[in-house]
Amino acid sequence: MRNDKLDHCTTNGWTVVSVSGEVDVCSSPAIREAVVRLIDGGHKHFVLDLCHVTFLDSMGLGMIVAITKRLQACAGSLLLTCADARILKVFKAGGLYPVYAFHDSVAEATRHAPEVSGLAGWPYSHT
Repeated sequence: MRNDKLDHCTTNGWTVVSVSGEVDVCSSPAIREAVVRLIDGGHKHFVLDLCHVTFLDSMGLGMIVAITKRLQACAGSLLLTCADARILKVFKAGGLYPVYAFHDSVAEATRHAPEVSGLAGWPYSHT
């Protein structure tokens, strides 16, 4: 998968979806659709790489929650990568920072293979 905002690869059992640019009301539906196609294709352990995202709004947060719920339903996993304080502030303002596992880089997030339990305890597994 490759377009202006999205790319994916597989590393250590994780499907890494790299997003760049603005994640907002205009781009969120296409990102969600692309990830759902991957889930429907059998991928279920994801790292959503937000390291190159320059803007995130409430629609972007909603898209991430929708993806999380879809992965939870198929016993999947989701980790997020982001070291940008501005983007992390959006998660904090939306009350979502404590319910996700954040990593500073893809290498850090994919260091270990996915666990079987995945999102079973979400949204309480990272508080």
